[in-house]
Amino acid sequence: MNFVNFISNHGKRINRDHFLHLVQVAKTDGQIQKEEHEMLHRQGKKFGLTDPEIDDMIKSESPENYHPPYSLEDKFYELYNITELILSDEKVSEREKKMIKRYAIAAGLPDDLTESLCRILIEGVQNETDEETLLKEFRKIVRNKYRN
Repeated sequence: MNFVNFISNHGKRINRDHFLHLVQVAKTDGQIQKEEHEMLHRQGKKFGLTDPEIDDMIKSESPENYHPPYSLEDKFYELYNITELILSDEKVSEREKKMIKRYAIAAGLPDDLTESLCRILIEGVQNETDEETLLKEFRKIVRNKYRN
C-alpha cells in the first residue's frame, strides 16, 4: 500500500468512527427520529460515505470502541456534530447532555471544561452560530484556564 492510500484509508476510518459515534448518540433515546436520520445522512455524506454504507451503519447493533481525535480543533468539531445531531429534533434531554459530556471527557477534555463546552455548543447550535465562532470562544476558555 502506498502512502496516499494509507492516508485516504485512514481518513475514511476516522470518518467512519466519528459517524458511528453520531449513530450511537442518535440511538441514545431508543429510536432514531426522522430529523436525526436525515442529519445522519447529511453528515455521512460529508464524511464520504454512501447512502447504503450509512444505512448499514445505522442498522448495525455492534458496539464500537471510541477513538477520539487528537487535536483540540478536531475534538471540538466532533462534539459540535454530536450536539447538532442531538438538537436536530429540537429537544435536549438530560441524558443527551450527559452524552455530550461523556464524549468530551472520553476525547480527553478536562472535566472542568466540559460544562463550558456543552453550554457553548448547545446555545451555539440553538442560535445557529457558525462553528468557527464557537471554536474561537472555546479556545478562549481553554487559554484562560491554562494561563492561571
